[in-house]
Amino acid sequence: MDHKVQPAGTKSQLQMGSLVENGIAPDFEEESLCSPRQAAPKMQANHIAEYGTASAGLQSIGSNSWGYIVYKSIKIVVFSSKLNWLMLFGPLAILIHLLTHHNGWVFFLSLLGIIPLAERLGFATEQLSFFTGPTVGGLLNATFGNATELIIAIHAMTNGMIRIVQLSLLGSILSNMLLVLGCAFFFGGLAFYGKEQVFNKASAVVDSGLLLMAVMGLLFPAVLHYTHTEVHYGKSEMALSRFSSCVMLLVYAAYLFYQLKSQSKAYLPLNEEEPENGEGLDHDDEKPEISQVETVDDEKPEISQVESVVWLAVLTAWISVLSDYLVDAIDGASRALNIPIAFIGVILLPIVGNAAEHASAIMFAMKDKLDISLGVAIGSSTQISMFGIPFCVVIGWMIGQPIDLNFQLFETATLFITVLVVAFFLQEGTSNYFKGLMLILCYVIVAASFFVHEDSTSKDGKELKP
Repeated sequence: MDHKVQPAGTKSQLQMGSLVENGIAPDFEEESLCSPRQAAPKMQANHIAEYGTASAGLQSIGSNSWGYIVYKSIKIVVFSSKLNWLMLFGPLAILIHLLTHHNGWVFFLSLLGIIPLAERLGFATEQLSFFTGPTVGGLLNATFGNATELIIAIHAMTNGMIRIVQLSLLGSILSNMLLVLGCAFFFGGLAFYGKEQVFNKASAVVDSGLLLMAVMGLLFPAVLHYTHTEVHYGKSEMALSRFSSCVMLLVYAAYLFYQLKSQSKAYLPLNEEEPENGEGLDHDDEKPEISQVETVDDEKPEISQVESVVWLAVLTAWISVLSDYLVDAIDGASRALNIPIAFIGVILLPIVGNAAEHASAIMFAMKDKLDISLGVAIGSSTQISMFGIPFCVVIGWMIGQPIDLNFQLFETATLFITVLVVAFFLQEGTSNYFKGLMLILCYVIVAASFFVHEDSTSKDGKELKP
């Protein structure tokens, strides 16, 4: 009598219980008893765990061959973006170099050919971050986002173009802090017009402190050189640069440990949606598993982990090839196009190298994820200043190239003022479209300054390429 009137859910549980009594245990019992919202992350995590590797990928496509996997991967990476048609300019630049040796066209076409490669490099890194988790993924985005600039710098250094190395790395810092961050503030402010976006001020203060330390490392060798107060002329400046570079690399290693261990939630997007009253904290044990394979918007990776690694290797190799032609054509392009080499190194090269950061920072800002935008823009500037520049000094020391931290007085002063301006904009922890517009216009002033700036190395008798 008690079972005449029963809810539908109770009836289904009784039927399931009868199945268990008969020795039939359905696999979906646990998932069916939980809410759809709880079941979805479990299904997604199991999906990634099952299809994240190449061997599991073969099981997922059944009888399909490796050819289909390659075709699908190429379709997603190469043909999914309208910007990728610029990839055709890369082979065209090599062909023109072999046939005509016209440095102006080789430089221009190589520049255009690297733009989509830098953007696709960011895409492959983003796909890999689905499998590595948010903390490592954030560091991977900053590292491979700067891969283009580092590759160009290494090619220039091996060719003896020390000044191009310094100018391109300096320009990358300026571009990230003023142009990329400014565009993120501007477009994010327009997307949320009338509302001030907020970000983690404590993390921004740490990055600003590292940038000021980098300015200190670049400022003292320049001051030592221009005040003529070296104990041993030339040697003291180089010794100070190499010692400071080793200290900066040590600080950057400590910074990585700080981010990965002490501040492991700095890149965790789920924090943005955690309740302020502390509810739901009983499920913390499940978060690391889910956060490695999904984002706040429940996005799924488009390619597998193995495919992401392969594409990173392929894109990095192709960028390296084009960078070789680009660097070789810089000197001739400067004369052919009547553009100062300082403008090419500080403005043109970094804009190409920062294509991936530029696009992703704007995209995250327009989704009101300003902490990620700052991680992309300021994080990349921090990595170049505290790792990229000291790394090139140490590598130059090892291969016999006399690269130091004396970036000349005009360039060092520009960096110092830029860091102060950006630190002032970040101190409130809020942003709007007007702050972004001011940062963009500051970058326009910097670009105009380098367009009319004559590089002082010509007066010192130093050659860009021996």
